[in-house]
Amino acid sequence: MRARLGEDETVNPSTVRKLVAELPEAVDESSDAALRFTVRGKQFAWTYPERVEEGKPRQPNMSVLVVRCAAADKESLLASDPEKFFTVAHYDGYPAVLVRLAKVDSEELRELLADGWRCQVPKKLAQQLDDGT
Repeated sequence: MRARLGEDETVNPSTVRKLVAELPEAVDESSDAALRFTVRGKQFAWTYPERVEEGKPRQPNMSVLVVRCAAADKESLLASDPEKFFTVAHYDGYPAVLVRLAKVDSEELRELLADGWRCQVPKKLAQQLDDGT
C-alpha cells in the first residue's frame, strides 16, 4: 500500500520511514539518532555518518540519506543533479549515493528507495514489488 504524501510535503525522516514501509520485507531498524533500513538482513538505506571533525567519531546527519544503487547508475545520478545527489571519498567505489532529503520530492525518493531495495533482494522478491503484489 502506497503512503499518501502531499506533493508539497517536505521530505524528512518520517517521510522516508513511510516510503520504506511500502517495500516488501523491509525492516525499519532506525533509532532516534539515525535511520537504518534492511531487507533480509542487508542494508539498503541509512543516515549519512558525517565526519564533522577530523579525528573524531562520525555523527549522524539526519538531513542526508545514503541509498544503495546499482554501480552503473551511481555516476548518472550524481551528474543528474548535484544539489540532490552527491558522494564523498568514503563512498568512492561503493554502490551508494548520498541524497539531500530537503532537495528531493517524495516520488523521486520512493523510486530511489525501491531501487536500493532491489539491489539487495532476490529477483523473485523484486518481482513482487514490480507486480504490485
